[in-house]
Amino acid sequence: MLNERDRQLLNRLQSHLPLKSNPFQAVGEELGMTETEVLERLSRLKQKGIIRRIGASMNSQSLGYVSTLVALKVPEGRLMEVAGLINQFPGVTHNYQRNHTYNLWFTLISPSQQELEGTLKELQKRVGNLPLLNLPARRLFKIRAEFVF
Repeated sequence: MLNERDRQLLNRLQSHLPLKSNPFQAVGEELGMTETEVLERLSRLKQKGIIRRIGASMNSQSLGYVSTLVALKVPEGRLMEVAGLINQFPGVTHNYQRNHTYNLWFTLISPSQQELEGTLKELQKRVGNLPLLNLPARRLFKIRAEFVF
């Protein structure tokens, strides 16, 4: 599914995207590709579901936002449906399945605690009042995750 050029591009783009008017041209030059080739590869990888997005990771707390980790107990046959419903909420950054009674986990950010609580109520209503755990961080640990392709 991935060829060597795709791997090189994905490995390069995980950090330090050049802050230039044409960042993909600069990355392409580093890798011996044209800007067009970089953009076409990224478009293909997105269409195939290998990548979701390319964007900055911000410290939401320093921007005044609040966040929480949420766990839902979802019947096995509804996992994909519920994940799709969750993904419709703009503050959901990602979700993942876990081998646990609470089997669908996701992070949620919001401009205020009040809005976050409102979003959780609306979300729970849309998924059918499934059991939900709201797990706000007491202490923040930031890890850097990079994947090797």
